[in-house]
Amino acid sequence: MSNVLDLVDQTIFRVERAADITNLIQCVWVYDRSIDIDGLRRFHGHLQNGRLSRRIERSPLPFSRHRWVSSDDQRDIEVTERRPREEFDAWLTEQADTALDAEHGPGWHLAVLPFTDGGAGVSLVASHCITDGVGLCEAVADAAAGRDHPRPWPAAGTRRKWQAVREDARQTLSDAPAIGRAVAAAARFVKNNHAAGAVAAPPGLPAGTDEPIRLPAATVFLDADEWDARAHELGGTSNTLFAALAARLALQVGRVAADGSVTLTMPINERTAGDTRANAITNVDITVDPAGATTDLTEIRSATKQALIRSASEPDARWALTPLVLLVPERLGKRFVGAATNSAASVGASNVGDVDPAVNRPDGSDADYFAIRSLSSGMTTAMMHQLGGLLSFLSGRAHGQVFVSVVAFEPDGSTTNDDLRQRVSAALSDFSLTPTPGWASPCKPTSTMRKTELIGA
Repeated sequence: MSNVLDLVDQTIFRVERAADITNLIQCVWVYDRSIDIDGLRRFHGHLQNGRLSRRIERSPLPFSRHRWVSSDDQRDIEVTERRPREEFDAWLTEQADTALDAEHGPGWHLAVLPFTDGGAGVSLVASHCITDGVGLCEAVADAAAGRDHPRPWPAAGTRRKWQAVREDARQTLSDAPAIGRAVAAAARFVKNNHAAGAVAAPPGLPAGTDEPIRLPAATVFLDADEWDARAHELGGTSNTLFAALAARLALQVGRVAADGSVTLTMPINERTAGDTRANAITNVDITVDPAGATTDLTEIRSATKQALIRSASEPDARWALTPLVLLVPERLGKRFVGAATNSAASVGASNVGDVDPAVNRPDGSDADYFAIRSLSSGMTTAMMHQLGGLLSFLSGRAHGQVFVSVVAFEPDGSTTNDDLRQRVSAALSDFSLTPTPGWASPCKPTSTMRKTELIGA
């Protein structure tokens, strides 16, 4: 089993290092009852011995691929002091600011917040350089089911310097044909993007005004049966209803092309059994008309089907550019941010579908709510202006519920968490859908957690 990073993983790592940002995947659970802290510690132990127990070791050569090595520097569970349930979203944002490092570790972090009115929330954040959403769900399912999956990664520093130089030089030579193809793909990508007349990003901020930002985020829950029934009534599927919702919100915030259409960038899972890639995905772009999406999903369903067929023979152009990152000095890699993330004309829409039921049982029993969020730490106003803002969706279903997580930022910086929640609710209302109160709802009657249950040792 090779421990050489896949080119997509190499690209994501170098772009993050160049831009000084950390892209994260966050799993969130809420229990409306006492949580079994011992069960959560067992879950944590299996995570330490599972698919996430690795980090990245750099190549000694500047233009060669890095490698996976084993990691044994994981922190213990963080148990936070009790806080009101109303502060849970703020706490989740704080967890997203946890210092994670795919190179030096730790690459992930588990924490629990007991609520003052009973129950508790749990957060697991992981670096996108370590895993994608589907990969994280697999790691969580294994850990919740008590399965250890230690990977045969070598220890850090195992290779002697000259051995590493020889091996990595050979790897670079083997990458040369892909680099040549990427040069040709880059020329086509620039030509096609220019011809498409995509929405241009606004001009950059004046010098000296760049500052760190937290991207507004919102998560809503819907009854899965009602969601499916509405999708069927509109002539679509669960996935096309999700795409329509994303397009509708894009229309609300003006993230549309000159002809009024919306381009959805949808990741396609390519993970296979035994796959060791962190990000086993490719992207497909789907152009849809959001105007009629609330009454008829057939056009979006057809456009999605055609895009999936097309992607089988025409891989995503941006993915074809990844070998070029090997030739770009890391200090210049920041210029790849626009190619590696959503452009100013697109909306990210990722659907993980039905998650393994075990994913919803971190303490050994079902949580009342589960969701996944995709976030970024270290973003600045200048980056957002370079990208022309951001609108990204992530959805899936677990425990009889559909969750929809949204991250958004408009170039003028006017959007807040509350604004985003209201806009998501308005977009759902366009489809005659109403979200449930979710994890913000009053806690069900539950016994109070004992202090020893929370602290452990």
